[in-house]
Amino acid sequence: MNDMTVFDVEKIRGDFPIFEEKIHGKRLTFLDSGASAQKPVAVLDAVQDAYRHTYANVHRGVHYLSQKSTELYEGARETVRDHLNAASVDEIIFTKSTTEAINLVANSFGQMAIGEGDEILLSYLEHHSNIVPWQLVAERVGATVKAVPIDTNGDLLRDRYEEMLTDRTKIVAITHVSNAIGTVNPVKELIAKAHSKDIPVLIDGSQAIPHMKVDVRDLDADFYVFTGHKVFAPTGIGVLFGKAELLEKMPPYQGGGDMINRVTFEKTTFATGHSKFEAGTPPIVQAIGLGAAIDYVNKIGFDQIAAHEQSLLSYATQELGKLNNIRIIGQAKQKAAIVSFTMDDIHPHDIGTIIDQAGVAVRVGHHCAQPLMDFYDVPSTVRASFALYNNKEDVDALVESIKMVQEFFR
Repeated sequence: MNDMTVFDVEKIRGDFPIFEEKIHGKRLTFLDSGASAQKPVAVLDAVQDAYRHTYANVHRGVHYLSQKSTELYEGARETVRDHLNAASVDEIIFTKSTTEAINLVANSFGQMAIGEGDEILLSYLEHHSNIVPWQLVAERVGATVKAVPIDTNGDLLRDRYEEMLTDRTKIVAITHVSNAIGTVNPVKELIAKAHSKDIPVLIDGSQAIPHMKVDVRDLDADFYVFTGHKVFAPTGIGVLFGKAELLEKMPPYQGGGDMINRVTFEKTTFATGHSKFEAGTPPIVQAIGLGAAIDYVNKIGFDQIAAHEQSLLSYATQELGKLNNIRIIGQAKQKAAIVSFTMDDIHPHDIGTIIDQAGVAVRVGHHCAQPLMDFYDVPSTVRASFALYNNKEDVDALVESIKMVQEFFR
């Protein structure tokens, strides 16, 4: 429940100790949250408290610390379940990252449902982590990976999407929000069209979860994955939501402790529910941190977060558009707070290095989206990604630092 009547960005910035730091003697302008977001005190305290006061390995322990640690760890799972509106905690699997979550589905579901001559449908907006695992599966079984094209604005071609859904399509795996250019895909519509042909859908929600409320039952997603560190939680924690009826049919992804029912040298039987896919000691404290991060953003409220970030996106797009030699890559109808751009005859790495001296942190490169870069015929871009703690002063600092680059290369 949102208990903030006014979105106070300066108060929110005060929750993040990193903004007390000076970079090259300058105020920190952090515009790289799309790669990894900063951490609020609420998360730092939850992690430290877990290590200092309640740490022990989870499950099966009868002593106090193990029981307390298990309570906090499983409490985080319930927090995630509630946040996504999943039907059961058994539909929430903790992984180390989005990448591991996608690999889990690609290998486990792929082993069960994808064979020679089948097709896996992706899009040109995908991060490498939602391309390479499917290619590995396809190469192993003789399937084919296909990609839905986009237009020059970065919007998915929905008519081509429908055409590419065939009897050979065994799964659609598509991003909710493009990490490179910010396109927000109409995933509810895409899922419905796939389901009309009995095709399951995996949604990569890594860039969506920090910016919008996600209801997996409303979307009717079969699988939804995201990573904790982009939503102000620690690194080393990811989430796979999967519909219970699919998870029940899927074979284990990894073997080891905690995912078993009984082990003999002749045969092993496996645990049910989420335990089947969580082999070994899990990311206990990271999950606790994720629970604290989700509580933090829910306390602020996603409607307010989205409105604030969209105002920053609009302002940044407007101000960057006033500069000479700037080409904004991706201007989809629906965008998250990401601005990706190039400058004529100036390499993005040079831009990033120069503006770093002004304390401005952006991401430069292909953003693990090389097929998308190829589509736009650019090797890389500069990406400024905004979060709830950014303000107009950050946009102004970015624009002024870009003017420095223009002056340097004049």
